[in-house]
Amino acid sequence: METPGSQSSLHRANLERVVRAVRLAGSLTQAEIARTTGLSAATVSNIVRELKDGGTVEVTPTSAGGRRARSVSLSGDAGIVIGVDFGHTHLRVAVGNLAHQVLAEESEPLDVDASSTQGFDRAEELVNRLIAATGVDRSKIAGVGLGVPGPIDVESGTLGSTAILPGWTGTKPAEELRGRLGVPVHVDNDANLGALGELVWGSGRGVRDLAYIKVASGVGAGLVINGKIYRGPGGTAGEIGHITLDESGPVCRCGNRGCLETFAAARYVLPLLQSSHGTDLTMEGVVRLARDGDPGCRRVIADVGRHIGSGVANLCNLLNPSRVVLGGDLAEAGELVLGPIRESVSRYAIPSAARQLSVLPGALGGRAEVLGALALALSEMGDSTLLDGTLHAAAPAFT
Repeated sequence: METPGSQSSLHRANLERVVRAVRLAGSLTQAEIARTTGLSAATVSNIVRELKDGGTVEVTPTSAGGRRARSVSLSGDAGIVIGVDFGHTHLRVAVGNLAHQVLAEESEPLDVDASSTQGFDRAEELVNRLIAATGVDRSKIAGVGLGVPGPIDVESGTLGSTAILPGWTGTKPAEELRGRLGVPVHVDNDANLGALGELVWGSGRGVRDLAYIKVASGVGAGLVINGKIYRGPGGTAGEIGHITLDESGPVCRCGNRGCLETFAAARYVLPLLQSSHGTDLTMEGVVRLARDGDPGCRRVIADVGRHIGSGVANLCNLLNPSRVVLGGDLAEAGELVLGPIRESVSRYAIPSAARQLSVLPGALGGRAEVLGALALALSEMGDSTLLDGTLHAAAPAFT
């Protein structure tokens, strides 16, 4: 038995620090591990050698700053994680390993009005199909990350009221999927997972404070503060869509008037173009037409950008993030929407906060949430299982 403060317990703690750093990053050089953990270069070298001999990590030659280096990643036999993303019209599932490589991924349409039981039935089927396709032993599943388009109560794990999946209100998504798959399941809303995905593999890499803005049927934000998702005590942080822009504006689904969502979400924006473009128009179609030069679609997207920029300006004044990443279909509009966002930020945000902010489109597209779900599963799993050999499976940077 290890005694707290003993050499053996200190050594164990250092092993776990190194494994955690590598697990969260995917791969690191030994110098990067030293900087991340605060351990000396000699200690890191000895620990990496021990972990390599034990089969926990793999070491490959690489270069850093023009110099030869060694890249450390978790072993291909360390384990796998699963990401499940329920969207407005889709279900997407990905299987990845602990070294950040996607082994299998698939998406299929999902009826927004389907019951939660039907949704979880399809998720279970898709997860099982992808696991079978990879040929990985189910005992090697370290955990599942689950994304849903609605607020999750932090204490109870219950899905709050949502107009996107109305038949799911009051359900406990993590508990339901855990019962079906028999492995740990960690749940979060889609905006938070989009932020996590972009932070780890996309346009948020290298920053510690950012906001991921997702514009779809609703408008939400995933907030990253000091490198971690900020959820708030009740799990509802980031509801930027319900910032009031006009007290006399349209009635929002939340009951208030003139919320940002009523000026930017697809359900409110698309009717503006129905008389001239028909009732089958989608947000993806609006973006495509705008990029092709359609004046009506360009005007609508610019207006949406200015409204989003007003909300982003409020975030700047309150939280002073260094980067805002725009996700969802609207991000494909590029400067047609990013330019107006920056104009509003420049006009309404504190000048010092506006100067420090960069506004970028998401790099992961529709995959941001499911990759964020994989990242959530990776961040929530413990390192003791890896060191104790409890898990024995999977393979290296999400691609």
